[in-house]
Amino acid sequence: MRSCVVLLMLVAVQPVSAQQPPVVTADDYAHAERFLGYNTTPLVFGIGVRPTWLANGRFWYRIAIPQGFEYVLVDPAKRTRGRVFDHAALAAALSRAADTTFDAFHLPFTQFDLAADGKSIAFDIAARHWTCDLPPTRCTGAPRKEPPRNAVFSPDSTRAAFIRDNNLWVREIASGQETQLSTDGAKDFGYATDNAGWIRSDRPVVLWSPDSKKIATFQQDERGVGQMYLVQSRVGHPVLEQWNYPLPGDTLITTIQRVVIDLTGPKVVRLQMPADQHRSTICDHVLCGGRWADVEWSPDGSRLVFVSTSRDHKKEQLRSADAATGVVRDVFAESTATQFESGFGRVNWHALFATHDLIWFSERDNWGQLYLYDLETGRLKNRITSGPWTVLQVLRVDEPTRTIWFTAAGKEPGDPYFRHLYSVRLDGTRLTPLTPEDADHDVTLSPDGRWFVDSYSRPDVPPVTLLRDAAGRTLLTLERADISRLQAAGWRPPIPITVKARDGKTDLYGLLYRPTHFDSTMKYPIVNHDYPGPQTGSVGGRSFSAARGDAQALAELGFIVVEIDAMGTPLRSKSFHDAYYGNMGDNGIPDQIAGMRELARRYPWIDLDRAGIYGHSGGGYSSADAILRYPDFFKVAVSEAGNHDQREYEDDWGERYHGLLVRNPDGTTSYDDQANQNLAKNLRGKLLIAFGTADNNVPPYNSLLLVDELIKANKDFDLLALPNRRHGFGNEPYMIRRRWDYFVRNLLGAEPPAYELHPPVAR
Repeated sequence: MRSCVVLLMLVAVQPVSAQQPPVVTADDYAHAERFLGYNTTPLVFGIGVRPTWLANGRFWYRIAIPQGFEYVLVDPAKRTRGRVFDHAALAAALSRAADTTFDAFHLPFTQFDLAADGKSIAFDIAARHWTCDLPPTRCTGAPRKEPPRNAVFSPDSTRAAFIRDNNLWVREIASGQETQLSTDGAKDFGYATDNAGWIRSDRPVVLWSPDSKKIATFQQDERGVGQMYLVQSRVGHPVLEQWNYPLPGDTLITTIQRVVIDLTGPKVVRLQMPADQHRSTICDHVLCGGRWADVEWSPDGSRLVFVSTSRDHKKEQLRSADAATGVVRDVFAESTATQFESGFGRVNWHALFATHDLIWFSERDNWGQLYLYDLETGRLKNRITSGPWTVLQVLRVDEPTRTIWFTAAGKEPGDPYFRHLYSVRLDGTRLTPLTPEDADHDVTLSPDGRWFVDSYSRPDVPPVTLLRDAAGRTLLTLERADISRLQAAGWRPPIPITVKARDGKTDLYGLLYRPTHFDSTMKYPIVNHDYPGPQTGSVGGRSFSAARGDAQALAELGFIVVEIDAMGTPLRSKSFHDAYYGNMGDNGIPDQIAGMRELARRYPWIDLDRAGIYGHSGGGYSSADAILRYPDFFKVAVSEAGNHDQREYEDDWGERYHGLLVRNPDGTTSYDDQANQNLAKNLRGKLLIAFGTADNNVPPYNSLLLVDELIKANKDFDLLALPNRRHGFGNEPYMIRRRWDYFVRNLLGAEPPAYELHPPVAR
């Protein structure tokens, strides 16, 4: 019998009071640990539907049930839902063939291919590829054929592009024959190079034409770009990592020279234009969400439309290139006083080649909206959407009916961060809401646009997942999340909160976490879990989650924990998002303080004299900034992997949100005020600085700059260097425990127990 996770309710630590000094025990820590995700997630069922669409319009998904996991097949046309196969029979057949034992609801695969006739299923287990008959009676295995490593497949799946010796190559999948496509690639001047400084890989950045006969890519020029260095420690000689990593203000930064490669020949066609900046309209790389951003092929592969972004992200130029000759024509440009972006998490401009139209996203009237342009002349035809709300993502464009399906936030009453799905005609008529429930809607459209799967929930309400048609009509209930075991174990949802920003007018939204043993007659220290933006906020998504990091777990130790999306974060108006553009040292902290003060006035059980803050990455930057810039308010801060000075972090992020670095005649720069080390003399409270020595996103020198100035200022602080850790160490059990210890010791005034977190061992 498999053991199940049980969330025991223990008598946890009581908050500090003048009469009763706190005592925190190992049992209290064990109680808090049971609210971490690896203990709460197994108590939730029917959540996280991710459809895999099949060619015949059906789809399947994998879902957690009390016994384990089941695979569900849905036929939208017939409005039916059932298991893809007999789980027990398939487990038995596979067990016989593999000479081992598999459990029916813990099958050793998560992805599979279902035959078009529905009579077999194929999947990989370790080094073998298996095929099982349906209904399951017999399974056969063969050595797994490894796909090309770090390669990008053509649309017809017959070829794969890859990088070798700084040049682009292609491999024929059937024969294995390899062809070199470019010949002049060199070190720091290679083809299809994936390097944004803060992230890099060996996978090529390419976009295949729809007919699989051409490849759009670039030759990335990093010659002379500054280097980043990391050292991994081990017994014997350390290992040095070195790569190109441009910084704000550098004279030489990465650029790209765009090319089209015609596989007939092959022939490299260089686009007739100056080198572009290594920038995109949506993220801090040209590769966004695994796809080369801001580039689209015409259906016949004769034309390439793309957007060039200026170094400071203030100008976007839409261009059209002839794929055969490389001739480039400027079509349309937009400029902004701060920074341009084309949506949230997805590029929202699209070229409609058949009708010579261009869908364009702009925040020119302070809200993210869609516009229709003439693709040939660049002339504005009409607005598509308008109003004091924000388009988030264009999910589908149907050219024959001239209809767009998109998600947006802020149009409906209630929480302005809830996502809803809409459709609208290209002429701006027939704007139709498709998801009426007052909740956050996680939507997946079918490839043909006839159906969509809608999982709607709130942070305090578990999801219901529906199958709907393109008009929003509900066809079938797929899942209703079951959180009964979670609730029986003592879990309580976070409390949605609304407070005013620093201006006393603007509403801010967030979550508040209280101990499940909450006593309204007590006074609790308050801890702010912060991420300042500008690309996201403290709360993150508004959908349901059984655990949001360690916020609830920390609250169980005797704290009130809050997360507030301050001004300077996205998904609302442009002015809200740009609230501290050019002043990164603001970090939205005045809003955090205003919100915490309001909560303390509202709830007498909040002790504002014991206020702490913690965060990771951008949150590490803001948490250190908070205790240094506002030492009278914040008494304790835990700063992890902070980018404490944007001059020491990758060029694209700082130059986008703070502007280009300007050096003044007196030796000062426009970046001085945002640097945490310049505030080191202000430290009065307790500060823990943590960093990974091999962090290749936010290099450890960011933290060491601050450490050096704290030492020069003769300030006491705590330092935790985690050897050979990359950027994501914040969720390591050791870091979580040390974070808890720091607040228990310095805000509760208790001595932390000896304790070790015990996440389950991955199988």
